[in-house]
Amino acid sequence: MVLWWIGNAVLAFVVLPLVVFLANRLVRLSLEVKRYADDVLEHGVGLTGTLDAVPKLVHTGELTAAARGLVGRYGAALSILQSGQPAAARRPARSVRLAPPRGEG
Repeated sequence: MVLWWIGNAVLAFVVLPLVVFLANRLVRLSLEVKRYADDVLEHGVGLTGTLDAVPKLVHTGELTAAARGLVGRYGAALSILQSGQPAAARRPARSVRLAPPRGEG
């Protein structure tokens, strides 16, 4: 019976505190992982908000390509105006129509 009490004392004073200590470490580490996961989720959602305008870059590229062509024509027209050529020698201006942004008509 004495050995039974010694076994109970060892269990109560050695094993149980060790189990509580290890469980405490496990809970702390799991809460730290949860904080990291919440942080990743928060910043991931914030990042998606900044990426909403990326599809509009295609239309912006089309507009800048059209503008580059028009700048050359504008420069040529200015040089004709500055050279003093009569109006009959000038080429008639072509009208350039830019496409509306996608999804807007």
